Amino acid sequence: MAILGLPPSSTPTRPAHFDIERVIRPNILALHPYRCARDDYSSGILLDANENALGHSIPQSEDDTTLQLNGNSPVDDHILGLDLHRYPDPSHPKIKDCIAKLRCLPSTGHVFLGVGSDEVIDLLMRVCVAPGRERILITPPTYGMYSVCAQVNDVGIVKVNLDLTAEGGEGGERGRFSVRVDEVKKTIDADPSIKLIFLCSPGNPTGTLISLVSIRALLDYEPFKGIVVVDEAYIDFSEPGSSAVSLVAEYANLCVMQTMSKSFGLAAIRLGIAIAQPPLIHILSNTKAPYNISAPTAHLALRALSPTSLSAMREKIETLKASRDKLLSSLHSLKDLGLGRAIGAQDANFIMIPVLARGSSVPDSARAQRVYLALAEEEGVVVRYRGKEVGCSGCLRITVGTEEENVVALGKLKRTLENL
Repeated sequence: MAILGLPPSSTPTRPAHFDIERVIRPNILALHPYRCARDDYSSGILLDANENALGHSIPQSEDDTTLQLNGNSPVDDHILGLDLHRYPDPSHPKIKDCIAKLRCLPSTGHVFLGVGSDEVIDLLMRVCVAPGRERILITPPTYGMYSVCAQVNDVGIVKVNLDLTAEGGEGGERGRFSVRVDEVKKTIDADPSIKLIFLCSPGNPTGTLISLVSIRALLDYEPFKGIVVVDEAYIDFSEPGSSAVSLVAEYANLCVMQTMSKSFGLAAIRLGIAIAQPPLIHILSNTKAPYNISAPTAHLALRALSPTSLSAMREKIETLKASRDKLLSSLHSLKDLGLGRAIGAQDANFIMIPVLARGSSVPDSARAQRVYLALAEEEGVVVRYRGKEVGCSGCLRITVGTEEENVVALGKLKRTLENL
């Protein structure tokens, strides 16, 4: 069954063992997507979509205290000046064009926009995995939303833990948390119901890249007929050339997820990105909600993708990477108070570090949780407790803050470790 609305292609699919029509659920292949009013016309006297022709009623005035966001920031008058009474463009070609250029993609047909990466995760499961019958594979410790979305969609979960001890796995990953490629292959051989493999790179909470060698090994594995999904939320904090986007043109069975939440500093606008070959992008576009990306989100995303904004973003990334190194060194100086060496390869904008039992080199999850609570409730410093994750016993995950925030947080962490 052909993909509705996608012209047939004479270009051979690579790898040869992959057929997207066998991966996508038949009901999705047959789906006739909802036809939006703005799919046909977007200018003129628009009397087709039952919109409020008189527009919104929010005054454009910084003096109006009802327009304060987070208590101190006035609403952007540029946003209030948008045609907020009209439904937004359902496809956002300008944003996709900017992303295609930024990530060196052949065309906008390789880009899908979602309400954060979480919508992309959910859509991939809904279009590929049959509820109650088929499964996804994850590699703990990893991002928790893969499991949450699977449970919501009645999708089974198979787990192959990352290698928690190796200094360099099959793919040559630096540090701990490498993918056990051979074990993943054995699991696939034993369970043909697996349709998606989710890899988080750099990992959350591991902060460690998955090598392109490991990713290729899974993409090329002939018995696996599904899709490898690489979640690159933190990719801009890692070394250049480490993104799996470089493999998209070669592999039809690859989907790379990115986001504007981290390196772009736009977590509040909820814009996620899927990068893949056009057939999968087309399926996701057919299945998404009609107007999933709002006009304010699109407006801010386009501003963030301008040359000036991209230059500023890159400067901030370098600042955060330098701060990460400095913070790492400062955390290691607290070893005598029971703070272990950070684990992972430090490829993201956070550090995961174990709290040890007093007078011991053994991670202590109970003490780590006490430190976490004391920091939040007594010191006003909020980090993330990750001691329940496999391979992360006693660990706290600490995001790299501003220089001032890092100094204050370190001082309070030192005092807390002295007292607990």
